[in-house]
Amino acid sequence: MDSVLYKEVTLRLAGPGDADLLKDWDSRPHVKSARGADDQVDWKTELSRQPDWQELLIAETDNRPVGFMQIIDPEKEESHYWGDTGPGLRAIDIWIGEESDLGRGYGTQMMQLAIKRCFKNTGVTAILVDPLVVNRDAQRFYRRLGFKPVERRVFGNDECLVMRLDRPA
Repeated sequence: MDSVLYKEVTLRLAGPGDADLLKDWDSRPHVKSARGADDQVDWKTELSRQPDWQELLIAETDNRPVGFMQIIDPEKEESHYWGDTGPGLRAIDIWIGEESDLGRGYGTQMMQLAIKRCFKNTGVTAILVDPLVVNRDAQRFYRRLGFKPVERRVFGNDECLVMRLDRPA
């Protein structure tokens, strides 16, 4: 059996210089279909802000950007997208920028790094994700990482499946 060697992914903080890249990725059909109708972002503005409740990260392999992730504290997030969650949670959004980079293990590595990053804070008890209900591939992906379905919920115009990963015992 042949083994596939995946390149190692690292995460770095996204900055204003990443705005054009993220705007380009946002225009990709596979990103649009994963993110839903409500996620229109002004990246120049978003990347210039640094609220304490949010981390915007670029995933790279061999110094080449392959993906993006956002980690937020949903209790403090200013739009209250998640509603009244209370303390101890993090929420993650993730996507791979180029369609040719899908299925190469980058998303798994990104999520493993993000999960470790979230649970490094001992006050974090669980992580939330909200794939679109129609995005069965994303739901399978999160299940493989240990996330469990919690509820179906509408965020804006998007019907999502809220999934949760509790801190390991």
